[in-house]
Amino acid sequence: MAGSFRDLIVWQKAVELSLGIYKLTASFPQSEQFGLTNQLRRALVSIASNIAEGYGRSTKGEYLLFLGHARGSNCEVQTQLVIAGGLGFGSEPKRQAAEGLCDEIGRMLVVMMKRLRA
Repeated sequence: MAGSFRDLIVWQKAVELSLGIYKLTASFPQSEQFGLTNQLRRALVSIASNIAEGYGRSTKGEYLLFLGHARGSNCEVQTQLVIAGGLGFGSEPKRQAAEGLCDEIGRMLVVMMKRLRA
């Protein structure tokens, strides 16, 4: 692999998602600071981090493992956004934008994993 993980569009989108969710969760109730806000932030940072860590690993198998972790974290974020919406936390447009990015990132990760397995 040439270049850097920073060149990966999926990593760039995961960072974009992180920034958007940090802004979204800033408006969550203070009582959720150590609840849903913390859970969302930890899971979403894990997406970009696992993509980067996998890229830096020695083998294709390790890379696949970390992409799988990133995909799992992405699903976690999607679930937590549904819960946030059900509770009426954050603005609807920001939540929808985050959900759209999650969908896109998920599709990109699946394609990457299929290509690495081929």
